[in-house]
Amino acid sequence: MSDDPTSTPAAPPVPDGDEPPPVVPAAPDGAVRGATTAALEGRVDALDGALAVGGARFDPAVVAEVGATIDRVRERLALGVDHTVVALAGGTGSGKSSLFNAVSGLQFADVGVRRPTTSRVTACVWGGDGDALLDWIGVEPEHRIERESLLDGDREASLRGLVLLDLPDHDSIAPEHRDVVDRVLPQVDLLVWVVDPQKYADDALHSGYLQRMTGRDSSMLVVLNQVDTVPAEVRADLAADVRRLLVEDGLPDVAVHPVSAVTGDGVRELRDVLAQAVARRSVAAAHADAELADAARAVLTQVAPREPAPNALALGVVVDRLAAAAGLTAVGAAVAAAVRGGSGRAPRLGDVHADGVGLARASWLSGATQGLPQRWAADLRDRVATTVELRLAVTDALAHVPVAARRSRAAVVLLVLAALAGVAGLVGAGLLVADAQGASLPWVPPGAVVAGVLALALVLLVASLLVRGRAARTRGERVVTDGRAAIEAAARGRLLTPTQDVLAEHRHARELAARALAAD
Repeated sequence: MSDDPTSTPAAPPVPDGDEPPPVVPAAPDGAVRGATTAALEGRVDALDGALAVGGARFDPAVVAEVGATIDRVRERLALGVDHTVVALAGGTGSGKSSLFNAVSGLQFADVGVRRPTTSRVTACVWGGDGDALLDWIGVEPEHRIERESLLDGDREASLRGLVLLDLPDHDSIAPEHRDVVDRVLPQVDLLVWVVDPQKYADDALHSGYLQRMTGRDSSMLVVLNQVDTVPAEVRADLAADVRRLLVEDGLPDVAVHPVSAVTGDGVRELRDVLAQAVARRSVAAAHADAELADAARAVLTQVAPREPAPNALALGVVVDRLAAAAGLTAVGAAVAAAVRGGSGRAPRLGDVHADGVGLARASWLSGATQGLPQRWAADLRDRVATTVELRLAVTDALAHVPVAARRSRAAVVLLVLAALAGVAGLVGAGLLVADAQGASLPWVPPGAVVAGVLALALVLLVASLLVRGRAARTRGERVVTDGRAAIEAAARGRLLTPTQDVLAEHRHARELAARALAAD
């Protein structure tokens, strides 16, 4: 790269024809940033949401670790992960800059004996939206260029998203040059080592770099450049010897591509390899995916795989226990007895036994917290009413239950009618007795009528008793029914609702973490 910041890059090669192409604007920004970045951002948001929902119910160490991951991935996603970063690395005289120009089709990188003249990195971007990434890598604005233009049509489409870097020579005597190489290498998706026929066995390359990169075969390749400087019949042997050295370095699967940046031999094939790299997911996306997956798995350790079964949240058992603590059945029986006996004195309702309430609450919590992690169970216990609060709520609810022991009006009417009929029947019977003893009476009722009146009195009396008994049962049952409804309402508000809130938050946190774990 020239040290003169005012220098301008050469124009693209002139297509067939006599006239040079007109100047056209570069490809618009936003041509690269796309679905992969958006999907990862969605997973980050889900993970962040899980932390927000879990809050203090997550282990602080897990929260700190996952929070750091979120910050780190968000910082990287701000740059986009849809680019594929390819770096040309090599020693002095290997022809990296010539190869850079050959691949890009631009005379942008400096070539010549002055290399390396600077520790700066040169970059060519296919498509737009690469400035933030290049800023992060450390490529200065005057050392970067966008490759695509309207003149290219779809000719460069296969490389759209490629960021091609020309690194300083790794064997430079200037230590800052090696520092730049060492800083950039971990950030690239595909590392292209450019060697030449004279120095491909250089120990500075093999012991200093290649032998320390075992396991990265799939993200590296070696370009044997300047093959035009050797006879055609020895090129295959040179390439075979390079492969032998790579095997000795522990990199048996690294491909070797003979290329001549001068004649163009092998350049098209190299561009095809770069296109294949562009089609794959970038290292940045893979790293972000792995980090998010690890963080999501850490969050999933803070939640249970499921909530308690629905029957664990049934209110029937706790209502039974609270009703027993309030003596509701006994009060209902007392109301029935009062109505049946006609005393009209209603028993007292609302004395709730504290121990019974405590047992009811403990029974509820035992089912509601089953299988929950400790922190979630503790939060649930804190959110539901205490024994004292629950007892007060039940007492207040029962205070609004009407408890009346007044006699049945129908039974009273029937009893009065029975009494009147009985009196009439007895009077008639008396008249019949007097008449039978020879008393002179103006009118004597027939015996059948007297018998019928007495029978009616008996029927009315029995009906009165039956109506009173039915009224007693109905009012006693109503007290129990209304009391249970009042207790259930209190239990729903003080136990069920806060429990459902906690379990809904637990479920939401788990679902968010699961969403963050899912691959694109």
